Amino acid sequence: MVIGYTTGVFDLFHIGHLNMLRNAKGLCDKLIVGVTIDKLVYYKNKQPIIPFSERIDIVRSCKFVDIAIPQVTMDKYEAWKKLKFDILFVGDDWYNTSKWNDFENELKQVDVKIIYFPYSKDTNSTLLANTLKNSVR
Repeated sequence: MVIGYTTGVFDLFHIGHLNMLRNAKGLCDKLIVGVTIDKLVYYKNKQPIIPFSERIDIVRSCKFVDIAIPQVTMDKYEAWKKLKFDILFVGDDWYNTSKWNDFENELKQVDVKIIYFPYSKDTNSTLLANTLKNSVR
């Protein structure tokens, strides 16, 4: 059984999120999704529009997701130690960044493959949030 893992804030769930989850599920038998807790989102100097409890329920309801869990750390190796996934799925906006190069090196030691999916530039949560903010003014 191939276990896949991906993470995200999943704020203002949109077609880019759905496509990533669909594509990830197509490449593994079991898909585990880490939904970023609010505390970690704040750490990145952002504030989610949808609270964590609702975001994780939305992700859990997606037919491509087998298990949705809280993402309490950004450290993917720590997540692997608990979940033992075989493939890590991530958006290609992280490709070749120093942070992800480090993750790749760590996870390569335990035979985890990282697959980068195209980032949804036309529809993303930041764009949606900004549109909402501008429309209520």
